Amino acid sequence: MTRDLFNAEIRQLQDEVLVLGSMAEKAILDSLEALRGGDREWSKRIIEDDRKVNKKRFEIEDRCIFVVASQQPMASDLRALASILYIITDLERIADHAEGIARINVMLADEPLPRKLGYIPSMADRAVAMLRDSLKAYIEHDVDSARQICDADDEVDRLQDSVYDDCIKGMIADPSTIQRNTHLLWTAHNLERIADRCTNICERVIYQVTGRMEEINISKY
Repeated sequence: MTRDLFNAEIRQLQDEVLVLGSMAEKAILDSLEALRGGDREWSKRIIEDDRKVNKKRFEIEDRCIFVVASQQPMASDLRALASILYIITDLERIADHAEGIARINVMLADEPLPRKLGYIPSMADRAVAMLRDSLKAYIEHDVDSARQICDADDEVDRLQDSVYDDCIKGMIADPSTIQRNTHLLWTAHNLERIADRCTNICERVIYQVTGRMEEINISKY
């Protein structure tokens, strides 16, 4: 494999990472809209579509292995390929968390509408923004932006605390809502994990560019 061909393979792999990222983002957005509207059938489709995300992840992984096997990469090349392998794992797990929200909606489907989701939509908005920003930092090799993602993660953590407080108060005020509020807590947990996965992606950006692993997924409050 010539150097030009190798670079073309890396660019193609990066494009495929963005495709997987778009699939994960769509899963998040769709799962929240289905939850908001109590649309059980939509949630079931999201659960089914998770298989497409898994398939795409494995296709990218197989291609990375082929590139490693067909050429003896230099250290920086290996970092690029290793970063892709770790990033696609996080993207696949992000989609799994979105699938988890869809499954929660299936369990909540008999709840009366309109649903009060409190801070959950704000959590979702910030998690999606983090996903977009982390992938932008990856494509642009932007270490400074990657480090700043941690600040957004702190905001997601604060919103999760607010969801927790609201749900506990709701349970105390009306014990008949315990199951519903428990499901909302699970939803918030999935969104918090999505945000954590985005900071993982940013750690890989830093590693790819600098060759150093930095743990930035540390709460500052």
